[in-house]
Amino acid sequence: MQSAAEPRNQAAALWLLADMALNIWALSIVKAIGLGYPAFQLVFLRAFVGLLIMLPFIWRQRAAFIGLPDLHLHALRVGFSAIALTASFYAIARLPLALFTAISFTRPILTMIAAAWLLREVITRDKWLAAIIGFIGVIIAVNPTEVAGDWGLAAQVVVVLAATGAVITTRKLVAAPTVVMMTFYTAGLTILTAPVAALTWQPVTADQWPVLLAIGVFAQSAQFCFLRAHRYGQAGFLSVLSYASLVFSTTVGFLVFDEVPTVGFWIGAALIVAATMWITLWRERRLRRQADLT
Repeated sequence: MQSAAEPRNQAAALWLLADMALNIWALSIVKAIGLGYPAFQLVFLRAFVGLLIMLPFIWRQRAAFIGLPDLHLHALRVGFSAIALTASFYAIARLPLALFTAISFTRPILTMIAAAWLLREVITRDKWLAAIIGFIGVIIAVNPTEVAGDWGLAAQVVVVLAATGAVITTRKLVAAPTVVMMTFYTAGLTILTAPVAALTWQPVTADQWPVLLAIGVFAQSAQFCFLRAHRYGQAGFLSVLSYASLVFSTTVGFLVFDEVPTVGFWIGAALIVAATMWITLWRERRLRRQADLT
């Protein structure tokens, strides 16, 4: 007999898989043409297209923007997000897709550490052990002696750090309506990246405009699918399913960009996934226990 939660998780799984597929195509476009355009130009176009898509929703739910509190936290989140997205567009053009994805999985580990420091959350000894295992996995997967493009790897480190800051800030904004969060994200990125994008702008040929604009369409659609997934599904279930993105990125990297992962990558990726899954599921259980007590 199925529980009531199972059909919702099935629907959530489809939304999350759609999110992964759309994201990987957006990243694939950036990877394919990213070396020809400055990262700020790509981020600006992605954000501007996303803002245009959001305009009907903003108008329909305009009452949600009246008397908003915590504007400084929204600004801080946008700042972290701008750094993370710009660095990710720079890194993805220079790193294998699978490696880019595997390193991204360390964000829950850094979020845990940041939460202990900033939010005074208690971390047990076994969670610190999981964090150490995860970072060892990164070293094995990256294999610094073989990875070409050190600046791409450095940019990916910036991505993880900035994205962690965005996650921590988002936790402080849990009461903010979804339309407000998405609007601040797209509008804030557009405003912040516009000046630098204008200064570093590279001419775009007519045949590449549809491709560049598709980045914003895919990315914004992916964000919508992500939010729908988390509306229907349980966080613990979705956190485990999210590791399927490594399969997506590895497959696309192999078929489209001729990237063949090494044995060391798979060993390191397995350690990263195991460590972050351990930490993520532990957090989910702790939150569930707290909810049961209230």
